[in-house]
Amino acid sequence: MRLVSVDSMKVYKEMILLYLEEGRQHVNSHCEHLEPWQIIGATVLTTLGVVWLKGFLFQRESLTSRLKKQCFKIIRKIPFVGQSIQTQLNKALDDMLVSLCTLKEGMSYAQQLPSEGLSQSQVLDKIRQYETLNEVKWETGCVSGAVYWGDETLTKLLVKVYGDFAWSNPLHPDIFPGIRKMEAEVVRMSCTLFHGGPNTCGTVTSGGTESILMACKAYRDMAYERGVKHPEILAPMSVHAAFDKAAHYFGMKLVHIPLDKKTMKVDVKAMRRAIGKNTAMLVCSAPQFPHGVIDPIEEVAKLAVRYNIPLHVDACLGGFLIVFMGKAGYHLAPFDFRVKGVTSISADTHKYGYAPKGSSVIMYSEKKYRHYQYFVAPDWQGGIYASPSVAGSRPGGIIAACWATMMHMGENGYVDATRKIISTAHNIKTEMCKIEGLFVFGDPEVSVVAMGSNDFDIFRLSNALTQKGWNLNTLQYPSSIHICCTVLHTQEGVADRFVSEVREQVAIIMKNPKEKTTGMGAIYGMAQSIPDRSMVTEISQGFLDCLYNTELPPVAQTVHMNGNGKVHGNGKAH
Repeated sequence: MRLVSVDSMKVYKEMILLYLEEGRQHVNSHCEHLEPWQIIGATVLTTLGVVWLKGFLFQRESLTSRLKKQCFKIIRKIPFVGQSIQTQLNKALDDMLVSLCTLKEGMSYAQQLPSEGLSQSQVLDKIRQYETLNEVKWETGCVSGAVYWGDETLTKLLVKVYGDFAWSNPLHPDIFPGIRKMEAEVVRMSCTLFHGGPNTCGTVTSGGTESILMACKAYRDMAYERGVKHPEILAPMSVHAAFDKAAHYFGMKLVHIPLDKKTMKVDVKAMRRAIGKNTAMLVCSAPQFPHGVIDPIEEVAKLAVRYNIPLHVDACLGGFLIVFMGKAGYHLAPFDFRVKGVTSISADTHKYGYAPKGSSVIMYSEKKYRHYQYFVAPDWQGGIYASPSVAGSRPGGIIAACWATMMHMGENGYVDATRKIISTAHNIKTEMCKIEGLFVFGDPEVSVVAMGSNDFDIFRLSNALTQKGWNLNTLQYPSSIHICCTVLHTQEGVADRFVSEVREQVAIIMKNPKEKTTGMGAIYGMAQSIPDRSMVTEISQGFLDCLYNTELPPVAQTVHMNGNGKVHGNGKAH
């Protein structure tokens, strides 16, 4: 049997050599009439063509997506079609301008500095005029997320502390050593809360987006160092859009991993299949923003350890709830530095940490990861420049106010607030599940409860609740709405009123479930179905332009828009 195998190998070898010889003769016969410069030229052109083709096919944006964009560009150049589309876009932009920029009678925009400065009393009078523009009364607990407490006593403390450190800047630790100490303590207290050992570390940032950007930047640079030219972020479909921003800013590719349709958690098997030589980091959320569900961090961490890839846990939204839930009587699976493989965590102190807006913490399991976050310019003429995060100068007052909040709240204060919020959210979840025609996405364990319907357009419910004074988050892919519970929702009667009015409005809708949605709900629903996403981008860019408009629109009409970076009816970015 062995002799047969040896003979077979010889036959195969001879056949291969024969084919190679025939190939050589075939090529030579076609090239025998060519001059050397022609052969060299053809080789160079072919090589350049292959390199171009590879660059065309393998980019951060898929070939399918690029072809779709090009097709829509061509369609919009057709005179009648393009003109009609542009007319509709202009109308949408005009409506936004009226909605956002119409002022109360007698008010105008300041176009230039006053020739003489106003007195303090005059400035305060102006401020009170600006305060009258607020229409949403968040103090009553009618808003999803956005303001996580607003306690008057705490506010007075923060204002006093911020005032004391208003001129401080952690860029100059020799001038402001107190701010340096406070920032170091905020980071250390946060690491301790997330069960970090003595080697854990981090920095304070301006918010969740910057914390996420810093982690992505660090892992991108790590990937570059090991020879990866096109680093990839593997993250669930439900991950925060800040990862899209990080990929865009840092030249990375974001690979979205599908969710389990029942649990809304990331599909771990799909994530394992997506891991490749370009994978720079894995991502999980605790919890994720749309549905309030915690991804299976322990399972993903096993992949991180197996393939030696960093794992970032995005706990920006609920980080300062989940660390206290155990002591508040609510069990969660491990999600922090207790889990082997978790290398970084982002958590916002300005959400459930109750610090003023503009503060977050990015934490690492080891200092070696944080070093990749830093930026150092050793050869600058102005001296050696080093900064820990995106910003150079940073507001020391925010850091001081964050430190003051954490010290004032203490562990007991946080545990008590957490107990109230989680209890309220769980009660709302339970009651939503009882309402015919409505369902809750997944099994949310923290503060967010997302609702959908198989019987009617959920945006109809969003519209109806808006008319009742509620300001909820409107979501897409799939269509849904959610409420993010805060301390304000734990006020007496707030949650009960919400449940009652949801039940009442769903009952009304179910009398005619197929009725079409009107108003902003229809617009937001339609936006999901537009295949040309560049149109949605144009409207969003127009929305952002409106935020900086200082001209009064010619006509006033009522259009509900919000000012948080998302264009839709009554939602907001947490």
